[in-house]
Amino acid sequence: MSTPAPKRAAPGRKPRRRGRERVPNWLIAVIFILVFTIGPYIAFTKHIPFTSYGYELKATFANSANIAPKSPVRIAGVEVGKVIGSERDGDATTVTFTVDDTGRPIHEDAFASIRPRIFLEGNYFVELDPGSPSSPELASGGTIPVSHTSTAVQIDQVLTALQSPVRADLGRLLESYGTALTHEPTAAEDLGQLPQVHGLSGGEALNRAFQYGGAAGKYSAQVTQALTGTEPGDLARMVAGTARTASAFAANQADLEGLIENFDTFTGALANQSENLATTVHLLAPTLKTAHSSLVSLDKSLPPLRTYAIELTPAVAELPGLISASKPWLAQVRPLLSGKEAGGTAKLLAESTPGLAGVAQAGKANTLPQINRLSLCTSKVLVPTGNEVIGDRFSTGQPNYREFLYDLTNFAGAAQNYDGNGPMLHAQIAAGPILVGEPNVHGNQLSDKINYSHVAENPLGTQPQLGAQPPFKPEVRCYTNPVPDVNGGLGQVGPASPSTAGVVH
Repeated sequence: MSTPAPKRAAPGRKPRRRGRERVPNWLIAVIFILVFTIGPYIAFTKHIPFTSYGYELKATFANSANIAPKSPVRIAGVEVGKVIGSERDGDATTVTFTVDDTGRPIHEDAFASIRPRIFLEGNYFVELDPGSPSSPELASGGTIPVSHTSTAVQIDQVLTALQSPVRADLGRLLESYGTALTHEPTAAEDLGQLPQVHGLSGGEALNRAFQYGGAAGKYSAQVTQALTGTEPGDLARMVAGTARTASAFAANQADLEGLIENFDTFTGALANQSENLATTVHLLAPTLKTAHSSLVSLDKSLPPLRTYAIELTPAVAELPGLISASKPWLAQVRPLLSGKEAGGTAKLLAESTPGLAGVAQAGKANTLPQINRLSLCTSKVLVPTGNEVIGDRFSTGQPNYREFLYDLTNFAGAAQNYDGNGPMLHAQIAAGPILVGEPNVHGNQLSDKINYSHVAENPLGTQPQLGAQPPFKPEVRCYTNPVPDVNGGLGQVGPASPSTAGVVH
């Protein structure tokens, strides 16, 4: 078999080389443009044009958020996405960002905040709270509402707020606060404070409060430990229950408004009773201390009570025998309660009951009204009269019933023996140069008309004055009489008796 002869090139043409054909110049130019334009764009944006970013969300912020594209999105400090754009929505700003699979799921009650990565302006990031597990997942393209977003306070806002009047007010506030910490309280200011802080300034009392910080921290740690529950997942279930409660509040805003209004009324009532509430809070610590002592005593009493119950067990076992032994006694009690014995006594009492009822009825109709009138006379006339103060030169300033008791006591003291010669009180202990006389109104046989005696000084007067016997009016109730005035009329000082008038020397 022969090999075919190679073809020869046509006259006037160069022979064509075998192998790979050359790339056209226009294609090389297109490739060059794509590499040096689209390549840097992809390297810079890290996103292929005309393709989706994956899971995207939007968040609306109340003010203009100065956050740049490609700013990080973080959950608990871990970067899970980036900002891909922002646009104005009136006075608000809508920020669009992505979330990787490591940061999902994001729930409908998620919360987004814009925070600075450094102290001064710029270099912000989005801090994302994914929400509660019980809430549904937010679909891609969903929006976190403005009620669940916040932005950080910028340094220019702080400086704008601290204008000259504000800085002056702030300075006065700091000065007043320093004065409050160093002020020495007065005795009046200490009256409403605990005894432990009497005489201490505000700063000293605050420093003393730190003495209880260790115990407070210890007990707070115990409370926090108790909040975790006794079984795995207790805290998560509590958080989920709290989320359901919050969701119920959000779903019933009208009822929540009514609750807030009623709570405002309730707090207003507490404000009206602020003094009583302060007293209650002030007494709360002693009450808790007493309650703690009571609980400790109760705890100590439980072991003896348990011992008593254990010791009582044999007695309970003997109870059936006691019941059997009581049967003969019960057999004797039955005849005692029969009609011939206790029953007869009950019959006699039943027969005497109508008479006793008649006596009670008669007492109600006659005796009780008289007792009532006597009580009214005592409370409305006798007691007020006894409470009046006699306003003369010898008055002690006490009610006259007390002066009457004082006289009895003084007379008893004056009449007692002070030595072997007899009582201290002597009638007509000394005679004087003045002769006085008094008419014998009682018909005394010692004299016919006038009784005479010698005294050292002439009597000044007689108090109270003796008047005529008042009329007797049995038809007038005692309690209807006015309270007599012991300082008026015959209660004043009258003519002296005895006196020197009509005395013949």
